[in-house]
Amino acid sequence: MRKIGFIFLVLFTSLLICCKKETTAEQIKLTSLVNPFIGTDGPGNTYPGATVPFGMVQLSPDIGIPGWDRIAGYFYKDSIITGFSHTHLTGTGAGDLYDILVMPTNSRFTKKIAENNFMPFSKFSHDKEQASPGYYTVDLLDYGIKAELTATARTGIHKYTFPKDTLSQIHIDLGYALNWDAPTKTHLSVVDDTTIEGYRMSTGWAKDQRLYFVIKLSKPFKSFQIFKNDTLTSSPVIATKSKIILNYSTNDNEAIVLKTGLSNASIKGAYKSLEIEAPDFDFEKYRAKADSIWDKELHKIEVTTSNVNDKKIFYTMMYQSMLAPTLLSDHNGEYKGANGKIMKAEGFDRYDTFSLWDTYRAAHPLYTILHPERVSNMINSLLAHYKETGLLPVWSLQGNETNMMIGNHAIPVIVDAYLKGIKNFDVDLAYKACKESSMVNLRELDVYKKMGYIPVGDQNENWSVSKTLEYAYDDWCLAEFAKALHKTADYNYFLKRSENWRNLYDSKSKFMRPKLKDGTFISDFIPKEYSAYFCESNAWQYFWSVPQNVEGLIKIVGGRDAFDKKLDTMFSLDPLPEDKLPVFSTGMIGQYAHGNEPSHHVAYLYDYVNKPWKTQKLVRKILKTQYKNTPDGHCGNEDCGQMSSWYIFSSLGFYPVNAAQGIYAFGSPLFESATINLENGNKFIVKTINNSDENFYIQSVTLNGKVIDRYYITHKEIEKGGTLTFKMGSTPNKKATNTMALSSIVF
Repeated sequence: MRKIGFIFLVLFTSLLICCKKETTAEQIKLTSLVNPFIGTDGPGNTYPGATVPFGMVQLSPDIGIPGWDRIAGYFYKDSIITGFSHTHLTGTGAGDLYDILVMPTNSRFTKKIAENNFMPFSKFSHDKEQASPGYYTVDLLDYGIKAELTATARTGIHKYTFPKDTLSQIHIDLGYALNWDAPTKTHLSVVDDTTIEGYRMSTGWAKDQRLYFVIKLSKPFKSFQIFKNDTLTSSPVIATKSKIILNYSTNDNEAIVLKTGLSNASIKGAYKSLEIEAPDFDFEKYRAKADSIWDKELHKIEVTTSNVNDKKIFYTMMYQSMLAPTLLSDHNGEYKGANGKIMKAEGFDRYDTFSLWDTYRAAHPLYTILHPERVSNMINSLLAHYKETGLLPVWSLQGNETNMMIGNHAIPVIVDAYLKGIKNFDVDLAYKACKESSMVNLRELDVYKKMGYIPVGDQNENWSVSKTLEYAYDDWCLAEFAKALHKTADYNYFLKRSENWRNLYDSKSKFMRPKLKDGTFISDFIPKEYSAYFCESNAWQYFWSVPQNVEGLIKIVGGRDAFDKKLDTMFSLDPLPEDKLPVFSTGMIGQYAHGNEPSHHVAYLYDYVNKPWKTQKLVRKILKTQYKNTPDGHCGNEDCGQMSSWYIFSSLGFYPVNAAQGIYAFGSPLFESATINLENGNKFIVKTINNSDENFYIQSVTLNGKVIDRYYITHKEIEKGGTLTFKMGSTPNKKATNTMALSSIVF
């Protein structure tokens, strides 16, 4: 009896421990696993500040010193902070925004330096700095002031805890500018001793930016100084540069909350932002709400792994995938349109910050899985831009077309959404927008239509080869759209255009080679050189940019064996010490550059030549070596969610080689299991058996318990829900590849 009782006691205790562990795991918020500092060092160009998913506000610290490393306003290796501004770009190479800088100070420190244009600043230490989704805090050491930031969709909320001082101040500087940004017209008006309103018009990468704001403070200021172009004046002020300094006497540990409502349409809209989203000064309430919003979004994928570091990277990538596009419209739907007029979004939220050359590849396909309702808003936003300008956007920001980068990549985003059944947008208008944007005589489309390729030109960034390949892919997407709508003539026309990549294929060098207007290839051609003919890439990296017809590319090279060997060379031809690598050529594995988007699908191309184990080995290598849970954890620009979306897809075990095809090629899943909680209520579960750092080769795959003899999953299968199970091993399975390869698919 005693023995039985003892066994029962042990079992019962073990059960309690297990239950306790399970409960503890359930109680851990996924937001606690996010590290917003990933990418703030190295080439990542991310910011650590407070925002909500796809929000208008990105309230983040500014170092105040310009340069490539500080494109997002912040650089982890720096040691000073010049203030906190309300708008930032995530992981781009574009130095814009930084609107409405706020900086608390006091009498303890008055030093000024030329490097930050003689503005107030303070030293800080990472030991006294923290960030989590929707929250950022840092101690301004020279002043003894604790700064805390949080946000709602359209408001930024600051909490400054001051020491005792008779000259505590809050500086609000509309003249502050960094990198490409410059104010053109600013306005400040003191409404009362707790309310300030105004606007900041600026130019930069986006030429016509307008941001209206209302600031309310929890404590009345006792006096203020207001400046017009650095000259002391009285309120109100209209000037190129303006700023105001609010004066306080503070007790020790006294907190002052400052909240800023934003609108790019009107001051009235900014008041409405505050009224609806931040009616009081309860900072902790807004912080908790932001955390809750993020936690809900992060739970759209729940991963299980014993590797805590991988889990933190995954949820940080989930977080960073939702920092753009950003909200543009007010609560009443008004926003500054790309035509310069105040427009109104009827029945949808208007978004902008579309980094389409980057994000069409993986970020937008990810959104169709995780955020289909929001995708319909994004499609309507792209169509709103078309209605305002007559063209779909290329790279739009703050209600502007920046014309940055190349291609017509709103087309694959729209076509992908339509073919996946995304609802609530005008399909006829969408087709019209795609077709008209493809038929205009702008952006060298006239030459492309006439000659079937874009020839070498005189401009510094001719990018002729890249433009030809990107347009050809967009043409394939439009052909598929036409086919789905039974527009046979258009289908045939654009399908023919989608084969224009062939016009630049050189059978002698076996590369896509720049071609002159007379139809001859350039004579001096070294594939690994970075030249004006390739957009931020070289001939090695852009050769593979025919995702619409990989089979055709394989055949033109000489078949599967030749294609396989060319891929092998791609991943083994390391740059030499004397090779000049540009700033965007990072994350190098041979000539593969994971730090730049044209390479992102290339590791998956082995699937098309019956060598999927090579894809599996490379994908796992990229997952493990190009992403880290450290400030320099991105090997290249994060680029508005593309770098993070690659990780999310690839860690789940599949990736959209052709972004608008609705098919995801298998790679090497990273986790023990992952559950995708779909908006339609279904669950798609990815499980692995015998998965480890050594067991990265797929041995077999089942879908809902049935063996599948292919190396891809379809979007429709994911939408239906079910369980995809990978059995993993330490050696390649080379037996069944003839039936499992993607090359057997008839597109």
